[in-house]
Amino acid sequence: MIPLGWWNRLAMKVGLIIYGSLERLSGGYLYDRKLVEHLRAQGDQVEVIALPWRNYTLHLADNLSQALLRRLAGLEVDVLLQDELNHPSLFLLNRLLRQRASYPLVAIVHHLRASEAHPAWANAVYARVEGAFLRSVDGWLCNSRATLAAVKALPGEAALVQARSLVAPPGGDRLRPDVQPEAIARRAWKPGPLRLLYVGNVIPRKGLHTLLAALRRLPRDDCQLEIVGSLEAAPGYARRLRQEVAASGLEAWVHFSGVLDDEALRQRLMDAHLLAMPSSYEGFGIAYLEGMGFGLPAVAGARGGAGELITHGVDGFLVAPQDDWELARGLHALHADRQRLVTMGLAALRRYAAHPTWEQSAASARQFLLDLSGAHR
Repeated sequence: MIPLGWWNRLAMKVGLIIYGSLERLSGGYLYDRKLVEHLRAQGDQVEVIALPWRNYTLHLADNLSQALLRRLAGLEVDVLLQDELNHPSLFLLNRLLRQRASYPLVAIVHHLRASEAHPAWANAVYARVEGAFLRSVDGWLCNSRATLAAVKALPGEAALVQARSLVAPPGGDRLRPDVQPEAIARRAWKPGPLRLLYVGNVIPRKGLHTLLAALRRLPRDDCQLEIVGSLEAAPGYARRLRQEVAASGLEAWVHFSGVLDDEALRQRLMDAHLLAMPSSYEGFGIAYLEGMGFGLPAVAGARGGAGELITHGVDGFLVAPQDDWELARGLHALHADRQRLVTMGLAALRRYAAHPTWEQSAASARQFLLDLSGAHR
């Protein structure tokens, strides 16, 4: 006999704190959306609490907001998820919230601000604030082992390791890849330049300037590059790069496509040879995995979680931040050796096939939340 109230014990009421809209274009927001979709599909109720986008200093002032404290304390939820991006708004407020609320707090950690390339003094501040935030929650839901290691390396690690943690990596099957080994070989051997695809918002951390510097070192007919992603996330940076492309005579080989819908992006991934985004840091790098699903070796930065996806020289390349010489050598080698490109493309496809899907990762995350909310009662 099924016990009375069994569904109430399995279904949860979940809160999620983010900045801005859940539809924002980034890997972190995609992760949050996929998790919310899964929770709702399982019968859970999810309430999204959107705080306004401002600058870091104004976000810090949120900790003094009695209205925000009352709003969060009044939530009727079993667990409150907090995207770690919101850490400046919550690192002190959470301590007051824990005195009033009965539900556990769980941070979704995509990557730390302190892991990015900022001046040393700024990263010292970010590390202190992020450390205080991560000590204020009951659990961490991380997208990679590298992200979890970065969390544990923050100041005050002795207190940090008391929280429960789970690594639930993003999936790569959003675009429904369906490419056969024969197609990977035909694509690689097609005459002409190496077709590079950059997929990501055009911001300094993603390393497009390094990629363009590498192209300037190569013969003009070695590579062509298509850049897919928002030009509005860092408009000054995007404008400068477009000017540099024009000044260096690369306009015939470099195309800025802006944001594309999923079907158009899928077609670009079918046609490209390489997914190239040499980021200075990625907590994970969803674009790399999505490219691998189409048999594209990934060219990525060596710092962060990309090394959990990419084996250097096997299914992609890991390059040091800002090292356009190394990047240029790798691109030239693949342009000249199409059989190696085939071998690496097939290895990328196998690596993709071995990775969890979005559904599998979200299911493990949901079980983690169920366990935490049950233990907190």
